[in-house]
Amino acid sequence: MTGPGQGEGTRVVRAGLPEPVKHEPTVPGPVFAAHFHLPGEPTGPYTYGRDENPTWTLLERAVGELEAPGRDGVETLVFASGMAAVSAVLFSQLRAGDAVVLPSDGYQALPLVRAQLEAYSIEVRTAPTGGDAQLGVLDGARLLWLETPSNPGLDVCDVSRLVEAAHARGALVAVDNTLATPLGQRPLELGADFAVASGTKQLTGHGDVLLGYVVGRAGEAMTAVRRWRKIVGAIPGPMEAWLAHRSLATLQLRVDRQSATALAVAEALRDWPEDLGVRYPGLPGDPSHEIAARQMRRYGCVVSFTLPTRARAERFLQALRLVDDATSFGGVRSTAERRGRWGGDAVPEGFVRLSVGAEDAEDLVADVLRALAESAK
Repeated sequence: MTGPGQGEGTRVVRAGLPEPVKHEPTVPGPVFAAHFHLPGEPTGPYTYGRDENPTWTLLERAVGELEAPGRDGVETLVFASGMAAVSAVLFSQLRAGDAVVLPSDGYQALPLVRAQLEAYSIEVRTAPTGGDAQLGVLDGARLLWLETPSNPGLDVCDVSRLVEAAHARGALVAVDNTLATPLGQRPLELGADFAVASGTKQLTGHGDVLLGYVVGRAGEAMTAVRRWRKIVGAIPGPMEAWLAHRSLATLQLRVDRQSATALAVAEALRDWPEDLGVRYPGLPGDPSHEIAARQMRRYGCVVSFTLPTRARAERFLQALRLVDDATSFGGVRSTAERRGRWGGDAVPEGFVRLSVGAEDAEDLVADVLRALAESAK
């Protein structure tokens, strides 16, 4: 239904849809089925609800068309959450005695993952995202895990450079593409073996779905990921898959709006009289901007900055009127939080992660600047 020559707006609104059939719905609804009619030998695509579902099939096709448009030999698998997708890649590809390289500044659940990997006698090495520091601990690793831009610090690494180095050493490369989305960057086109993401965030964008996915080249590695999903049963419900697919149609509209507003917010924060240590990859002068400009088409909806104290940050969050004090990011309604409250990120007490929604840019900028002024009193 879509092709590589089509624009991204056309692609997202038609991604994964079936060929039209007279009297059939243009957008199929969710298929609720634990099992399917299966006389005789168990052949065909749908046998049991833990293995396959027609609603997943359409969503997987859609995500594959966005992450790897026009590429053959690519497989997509959807999961119950982003962490289910992350775990599927790590635990399906690694064995006792292997080494894996993780970012030291990645998503705050990664320390929990590290503890579990080490419990399985897998060596875990870590290095920061910025400066391609993971290159320094890559020798002998089985898998390199990249998160770019990193969450919440928004550092960026050179994916192509790291992929080339990893492949030369016989390592696989997985890229967490959650913050960028497939409209921001396409890790497989940069040479990665896996693109992994939480669809909970900007991909679906409404804060009402938990979902994850893995996209990779068809072959032994993806077969192992599929086997892991079957064994663990980390599958999305058909309603979640349907909601996710429906939400994809507005992805380009949301991403373009949120990225433009995020830049406006970042510029306003940069120009604030206090030095807030603003980070946004799309901001000229940001330490990550040069690399991001080479490998990203859009810079995301997350802006980070640091207020002098925990108390100041909490006053700022309380003063906001258009921004919810909530975790997660990527939704159409702006959210912000003092990220240090979770304890898993190495950030200052006054560090704020702001997820820019789809509000009018001038309204959101005014609200943020007003809250900054009030919190300083």
